[in-house]
Amino acid sequence: MQSLLEDFTQRVRDTFGQAGIKWIHHFPTLLKEISERWSLTLLPPFDNLSYNYVVPVIRKDGTQAVLKLGVPNKELTTEIEVLHLMQGRGTVQLFESDHELGALLLERLIPGRPVLELADDEAATSIALQWMEQGWEPVPEGHSFPTVSDWAKGFQRLRNEFEGTTGPFPEDLVFKAERVFQDLLGSMSDPVLLHGDLHHWNILSAEREPWLAIDP
Repeated sequence: MQSLLEDFTQRVRDTFGQAGIKWIHHFPTLLKEISERWSLTLLPPFDNLSYNYVVPVIRKDGTQAVLKLGVPNKELTTEIEVLHLMQGRGTVQLFESDHELGALLLERLIPGRPVLELADDEAATSIALQWMEQGWEPVPEGHSFPTVSDWAKGFQRLRNEFEGTTGPFPEDLVFKAERVFQDLLGSMSDPVLLHGDLHHWNILSAEREPWLAIDP
């Protein structure tokens, strides 16, 4: 049974509070249950875990995959929904999932080199832009995805938290960000589904396609 690293467990506690503490306590049972249900052989986890436990695995048929476990939350649920919708078009494939347990079994991208590691920054940025052009999807009816305008409400939550000020953030930068956000919201036409966390660590080299995105 694989144990949780101390810094990882602290991040889970800091991020999810009591729900995180409960999840850590039940983690060994959860890992065993999911491994047996999906017939997985576990390998050592990846380095630099954030607040999800991500580990390479071998499936029953001998193929490689990645198991991702996290405290059940809206973000993990929407990731599962996006991956179901994309069906591997520009993204890692989703083999199995259980949103109630916060579990995803994903395609392992080989060689899995992040675009950030390219020496040519212009080439890396071009790859990211190409992914954006092909990665947008029409928004499905009856969706539960957060919108960009939902994210913009964070500015007001910030000011509410700090009695109208911007707290630890420079006021001029927050004011500029608020204006940019409003300009962008006002310029939108037909809504599309975005990745939501697209950056140079989340675009990886692969065999199925040259570059695929993870963690939408």
